[in-house]
Amino acid sequence: MEYEKICDEVLDCDNKVRYVGVYDYGELHDKMRSGTESFLSREETELSLSQAVYRWSTRKKTADKIGKPIFALAKYEKLYRVTIPIGGAGLILISTELDADVNGIVKKILQIKNKYS
Repeated sequence: MEYEKICDEVLDCDNKVRYVGVYDYGELHDKMRSGTESFLSREETELSLSQAVYRWSTRKKTADKIGKPIFALAKYEKLYRVTIPIGGAGLILISTELDADVNGIVKKILQIKNKYS
């Protein structure tokens, strides 16, 4: 999978995207918007992503009853965080500014994901 291109296209899809990471097969490929400071260290980001992968595995257990999960959204005091599955067990993780059009951004990212899947 072309992780670099995915990260670049997600960052380019909206200037309110702060961070994008693609976590797949235990590896993290990520980029931060230039001039943006991360709230988490690299280790904290990797831990957060491994926890997100676990949460996705639990969401899949009810897919036969409520449908396959498309994305998950969390709002924090400082940002929005969106996780989107990609590939077999991979995830795209993005964070945005609070004034972002999150649904519009998710729609664009789903198109990018489909292009590379």
